[in-house]
Amino acid sequence: MIDLAALRKDPATFRKAWGDRGASVDVDALLAQDTQVRELKTRTESLKAELNAASKAIGPLAKAGGAALDEAKAKARALGDQAKALDAEREAAEKALSDALLYLPNPCLAEVPVGKDAADNRVAAVWGDEPQFAFKPKAHWDLAPALGIMDFERGAKLAGSGFVTLRGAGARLSRALVSWFLDCHLANGYTEWAVPYLVTPQIMQGTGQLPKFGDQLYRCKDDDLLLVPTAEVPVTNLHAGEILDGATLPLKYCAHTPCFRREAGAAGVGTRGMTRVHQFDKVEMVWFTTAERSRADLETMRGHAEALLKGLGLRHRVLQLCTGDTGFSSACTFDLEVWSPGTGTWLEVSSCSSFTDFQSRRAAIRARGADGKPQLIHTLNGSGLALPRCLIAVLETWQQADGSVIVPPVLRPYLGGMERICK
Repeated sequence: MIDLAALRKDPATFRKAWGDRGASVDVDALLAQDTQVRELKTRTESLKAELNAASKAIGPLAKAGGAALDEAKAKARALGDQAKALDAEREAAEKALSDALLYLPNPCLAEVPVGKDAADNRVAAVWGDEPQFAFKPKAHWDLAPALGIMDFERGAKLAGSGFVTLRGAGARLSRALVSWFLDCHLANGYTEWAVPYLVTPQIMQGTGQLPKFGDQLYRCKDDDLLLVPTAEVPVTNLHAGEILDGATLPLKYCAHTPCFRREAGAAGVGTRGMTRVHQFDKVEMVWFTTAERSRADLETMRGHAEALLKGLGLRHRVLQLCTGDTGFSSACTFDLEVWSPGTGTWLEVSSCSSFTDFQSRRAAIRARGADGKPQLIHTLNGSGLALPRCLIAVLETWQQADGSVIVPPVLRPYLGGMERICK
């Protein structure tokens, strides 16, 4: 959620920032709503003060009674009715303004390249050369089923399109990746959390999924709970409504959860196999930090995600997203994309983002600094990393001419020393 005080002070900056994002925001109407709310608050407070004075005037007249007492009571009643009506008007205006603010995206940082869509994203780094094969590399949808480790038909039988099952070494490899990711994060000073996979609408609102993206979420209507689209949601909200000790920042958390997303894309190469599915596993990194160090912390977190890809020997690149492609809650995002030899395409496996104080304002997360005053913190999050695309890249990058797959050395201790996946 944006800072209304900042909008009042410098509306031109917000106009430009939202325009650069391609967001249509009537800033003048928003400011008019804000003015109306503040005027109603002033009128309400003034009327309540008048009502208090009128109520106090009744006391001295109570013993004498008569017309003066009746007149004082009538005045107090009239003022009370007016105050009640004005309070209702104020509450309605405040709710309308609050609802409007929930749909406004976070302005991007000045460094974010201005652009319309993904075509305008900037390549910030590339690591590794394109893998060379003495044979035509297979895509995972041919390679993995032939090894008996991935089954698309049974996934569809169980839950419909957009779901997949892993079998034997495939399931073990997926679990090994998650375990290795978590162990790497623990070595980097993260605290691991195990969190619920279902959360309330209020929790979804805190990180920006609601109300704007409600159609992309799976909802349990009987309980008014929603399945998490990412561990970012429950982990960030662990401190919702709290005042943290500023001396403890930054806090670095990680968690593994399944992720559930209704929108899995249209049919095609980008969705074939397990490239884009409704349910997938992901390890998430979440930071709670200060405004002064959040940009530097974003680089550190991004480095942690990149180190995982390097450890797996996977060619990858880093994109700085342009304004038009940056997510709703983010002020700055770097996407990590891994190379898929089987399809000759880049696949996103991580987004590392700074949300500045956008999420902390929605979720009311503050920290008390040395001066004792609570201040909104900055939140960061990044995938570290997301399956199944990471699994796809491992299988396709390490495939051999005989159809087997070499297990990356860092994962072998998690697979009982297994060095190769064979049929």
